[in-house]
Amino acid sequence: MTRIIAGRAGGIRLDVPSAGTRPTSDRVRESLFGALEAGGELDDAAVLDLYAGSGALGLEALSRGARSADLVERAAGAAQVARGNAARVAAACTGASARVHRAAVAAFLAVARGPYDLVFADPPYAVGDDETAAMLAALVPHLGPDALVVLERGARAGAPAATPGLEQERTKRYGDTVLWWLRATGTP
Repeated sequence: MTRIIAGRAGGIRLDVPSAGTRPTSDRVRESLFGALEAGGELDDAAVLDLYAGSGALGLEALSRGARSADLVERAAGAAQVARGNAARVAAACTGASARVHRAAVAAFLAVARGPYDLVFADPPYAVGDDETAAMLAALVPHLGPDALVVLERGARAGAPAATPGLEQERTKRYGDTVLWWLRATGTP
């Protein structure tokens, strides 16, 4: 069972798409969000959750103090599940908003309205290095000053390609999952 771990919507159960997604484990989310809270990354943040699946990452951020979350998911079934989850979590987070965009990430980034303070990018493990690099490059113009991008990849994937406007801040491995923290430099 996937749920919101803490915050204003803590304990709310999240539905998960029946197929085609790989939810971030509770263990990884708990560790990630503990670090984000400790660093003050969530307070009043505008959050973007790319390849959102159920929306668990963006909605956890909303529960813990973000002001808005845009969830981007291409698959129709997953986007519908994310809409239901977003409605339940937003109802518990007075004054916060959650929007689900059914679109491919590249198409969304072509028309996105930033700036975003915190971005989660959890592409399917099959997404290659070139596509990941293109996504990061397209994301940079939509980042606010000092924005943080958390990229989740399989442990077998290498480091993301250097992207003008982003610098690697840290890396953390959790079994088969690696989180790459990339900080906006303000100079693409």
